[in-house]
Amino acid sequence: MTPPNAAKGIQIDIASDVVCPWCIIGFLQLRRALSRTGLAARLRWHPFELNPDMPPQGQNLREHVAEKYGTTAEDSDRARETLVEMGAELGFTFAFTDDSRIVNTFAAHQLLDWAEGQGRQHDLKLALFAAYFTRGEDVSDPAVLERTAIAAGLDGPAARRALDSGAHAGAVRAKQRVWTERGVHGVPTMVFGQKYMVTGAQEVDGYITLLNRIAEEGL
Repeated sequence: MTPPNAAKGIQIDIASDVVCPWCIIGFLQLRRALSRTGLAARLRWHPFELNPDMPPQGQNLREHVAEKYGTTAEDSDRARETLVEMGAELGFTFAFTDDSRIVNTFAAHQLLDWAEGQGRQHDLKLALFAAYFTRGEDVSDPAVLERTAIAAGLDGPAARRALDSGAHAGAVRAKQRVWTERGVHGVPTMVFGQKYMVTGAQEVDGYITLLNRIAEEGL
């Protein structure tokens, strides 16, 4: 896979949230598909908040899922086991605990918007997935976000200034509206070659089929 800002390759736009486990699963499946096809891609991440009204203190993840989706504790355990197994097969670690929390991600999306201008959005996105799912960190905490930005190769103090200024808040809201106005209500949502929209994490073979079709069409 070529770097996200490369001037060649299939354009793939991905709307996602950093607390969405299927977003990292979908990306890793896509990355594997790209590797198997040998096709290049230009990736662009776009903001989407699954829980825009989540309060600053967040909520216990198990309780949140039960309230939002009506799942039982047994359903939640099975879902977590599935994600852990899929993540391990793809080289990613999910480390769920009884204390795992869902948090507000608006600040994280603002930092990602800033990082795009620094040429490090992709690196930061993956670092945020790891911070939240693997290390169980609070990705709504400015200190955590600054530390994650540094881990992604960004300037920590500059990242903190970008967050504190709120300069990217308006841009993030505007970009979110683009997706909701297109009828997108779940993530990951990927648009391939500005033509084919796919919602939800797909199997590797499904991505391969679509990538080959787009390559044949020259998109």
